Amino acid sequence: MTMPILSILANEADFLLVDKPPGLPCHRDGDEEGVLDVVRRQTGLPDLHLVHRLDQSTSGLLLLARGADAAAALGERFASHAMQKYYLAISDRIPKKKQGTVVGDMAASRNGSWKLLPTRNNPAVTQFFTAGTGEGGRLFLAKPLSGRTHQIRVALKSLGSPILGDSRYGGGAADRCYLHAYALAFELGGRSYSFRCPPSVGEYWQKPGIVTALNKFDVPWSLYWPRA
Repeated sequence: MTMPILSILANEADFLLVDKPPGLPCHRDGDEEGVLDVVRRQTGLPDLHLVHRLDQSTSGLLLLARGADAAAALGERFASHAMQKYYLAISDRIPKKKQGTVVGDMAASRNGSWKLLPTRNNPAVTQFFTAGTGEGGRLFLAKPLSGRTHQIRVALKSLGSPILGDSRYGGGAADRCYLHAYALAFELGGRSYSFRCPPSVGEYWQKPGIVTALNKFDVPWSLYWPRA
């Protein structure tokens, strides 16, 4: 069995930043290693902590805290929504609107799925832009302002544009689920950090229309994101 090797994009005193491939879970699943197992083995650093997670099918940026104090500080930033997170997604269907905000409560549905409700008691909030790909679909840049399970997947389904390859929510068939954790921006210890990780795993990311559309989102935090 081939052991996975992860790309480490940043190695700071308080955290590591890795590029998680699609298909690798964050947590160990029986005999299958999770991201934490792989990175501990790869780096020899035992005191690493997950401070957020990505779905197994999602690729991209994942922060690992170095030590309990760093885990608490980073966890607080996620909990207070001080961590700016940006995701890319591809859909082969035109959305009901090309940019805006999806807002609504989320509730558990069948077989581990979630659904968006019309109520707004404790809503999930997802801002988004889209760009045409020249092939009838759209590239999405999404900025979740909350951290709910399957939030972006459910938000795009509600727009009539489920993510390509996301069979759980009605996406078209593809070689993977095309959701990628693209960028992070945050402050820690008096320093400002910003990271981007362009997607690479998956045939659709290489299509010329997608590559051109992605250029519009080259610096995601510089776009005009309305205050929630």
